[in-house]
Amino acid sequence: MTLSKAKHSSANSDSLSNREKIKTSTQNVYAMESYSQRLLTSPWDDFEHPVIVIIEDSDEDFYTFMRVTQTIDPLKRSLYKFLRFEDGDEALDYLFRQGDYQSLTAPLPVAILLDLNLPGTDGRDIIKKVKQTLHLQMIPVIVLSTSSSAYDIQSCYQYGANCYMLKPMGVLKMQQTVQILFQHWFQLTILPSYGQFLT
Repeated sequence: MTLSKAKHSSANSDSLSNREKIKTSTQNVYAMESYSQRLLTSPWDDFEHPVIVIIEDSDEDFYTFMRVTQTIDPLKRSLYKFLRFEDGDEALDYLFRQGDYQSLTAPLPVAILLDLNLPGTDGRDIIKKVKQTLHLQMIPVIVLSTSSSAYDIQSCYQYGANCYMLKPMGVLKMQQTVQILFQHWFQLTILPSYGQFLT
């Protein structure tokens, strides 16, 4: 390949990469608009509905999860609001009502969906801190991770995780996993928060 062709090929590759980034960013913007009725931008946005906290730093995994929730029965899905945190430190501040969340009087979340490898405090330490704290320990902690490490699985259960599920590869498998998770925890299971949001 000549130098000019190599430069042209490299430029095309860079251009394609930029277009893919723009496409992904645009999809995420549309996703935000689509989920705006259920996805809280702040813990102060809604004090009336049960909140499921998602602690996930990966935009791709988070938006995949939110897209999959679109396939769940709208009536059952509409009962819940979602609140996302991208790092462990802020999630702990929210849960323990410290730092920027000292004045927050919203009810605690009804469940926590947790990734393990997070910026700041990682998922394992979050489980440990939540389950060692009397007023938080009843909140179900559901780990959703790509790690199939026996050490990770055992240590999460040892720290008190209520469930450990693997993030599968592929949209269809992810859809099935999220549907099973949602059906089990938010349709069949009676959560510790039962009765708190009944009118």
